[in-house]
Amino acid sequence: MTSLLRPSITFKSKVCKQFLRNLSTSGVQNAYKVENLLVIGSGLMGAGIAQSCAQSQAKFKSIVIQDISEDVLNQAKSKIEANLTRMKQKKPELDVQEIVSKITFSTTLTPKSTENLLIIEAVPEVLSLKQKIFKQLSDTYGKDKSVVLATNTSSLSCKDIGKDVKNLDRFAGLHFFSPVPLMKLVEIVKIDNATSDETYEGLVQFVKDINKVSVKCKDVPGFIVNRLLVPYMLEAVKMLERGDATAKDIDTAMKLGAGYPMGPFELADFVGLDVTKFIVDAWVDKGYDFIKPSEMLNELIRNKHLGKKTGKGFYDYSKK
Repeated sequence: MTSLLRPSITFKSKVCKQFLRNLSTSGVQNAYKVENLLVIGSGLMGAGIAQSCAQSQAKFKSIVIQDISEDVLNQAKSKIEANLTRMKQKKPELDVQEIVSKITFSTTLTPKSTENLLIIEAVPEVLSLKQKIFKQLSDTYGKDKSVVLATNTSSLSCKDIGKDVKNLDRFAGLHFFSPVPLMKLVEIVKIDNATSDETYEGLVQFVKDINKVSVKCKDVPGFIVNRLLVPYMLEAVKMLERGDATAKDIDTAMKLGAGYPMGPFELADFVGLDVTKFIVDAWVDKGYDFIKPSEMLNELIRNKHLGKKTGKGFYDYSKK
C-alpha cells in the first residue's frame, strides 16, 4: 500500500508546486516594473513624491522632477532637504545628501530613460493645464509600451484629464496624500475600459516598493477619501456659518467623539483652504448635487487666509 501511494504523493506534490508557481505569476506576470521616474511639478505633492521614491529602498535607475524654472526647483530641493533633516532627528541613519543626490532637478520634460518609465503629473488642479500636459506626453510617448502615465489629481476625473491620451491602457490615477513622505496611502484609479490589468498591477507593485499602501478605486468624484472627506469638511463649515457651534468645539467634538486625529477645521487649515476650494469648485462646475460652495470659505480665500501656510485660516496661527 505504501509503495503505491508514494508515486501518487510525489506526482501531486509536483503538480501543486507548479500550480503555485503559476498562481504567483498569474495576473501580474506581464506587469511592468518601474525603473525610471519623471515627476512633473515640484510643489508640495511633486516634491513629496520624488522624496518618497528617493528615500525608499527601491532601486530606481533615475528620478527626475521637472518644473518651469530653476528658482522653483531650487525651492523644492530646499524643502526636500529640510524635510529630510527633520526626519533625521527620529531616524539618525538617514543620509540627507545621499537621498537628495538621487533626484535630478530639470526644467525640461526629459526623463533619463524611457525604459520602464513612470511619468507622474503633480501640477495644480486645473483641468486645462493637466489636459495640455497629457496631450504632449501622449504625442511623445504614445507608441512606447514601456512608458506609463499617471495623474496625481485629487478631485478631477481621470478620464477628462486624459481625453487626448492615445495609450489609455497605460494611463491611470495615482493619488498620493499630503504630506507624501509621511502618509502611507495611495489611491490607484483604474479607469473603466482604459487602464490595463498590466498597468494596474505595475502601479500596485510600485506603491509597495516605495513602502506605501494602495487601494483600488474607480474613476468617481473624489475617489474614496475626498469623496467622503470634503463633504464632511464643508458640512462643518455650514455648521459654523449657521452658528450651530464654534470651530473649536466642532473640532473637539470630532476628535473626542469620533476619534479623529484632527478636527475638520484643523484639517482644512493644515491641507490649505485653497486646496479644498479647488476640489469644491471642480465638483460644483460638474454639477454634482452632493456639494455646494461656501461663502465663508470663499471669503477667507479672498483675504488670502489659506490656513497654516499663511498664518491664518479658520484659526489665527500668528498668535501661537
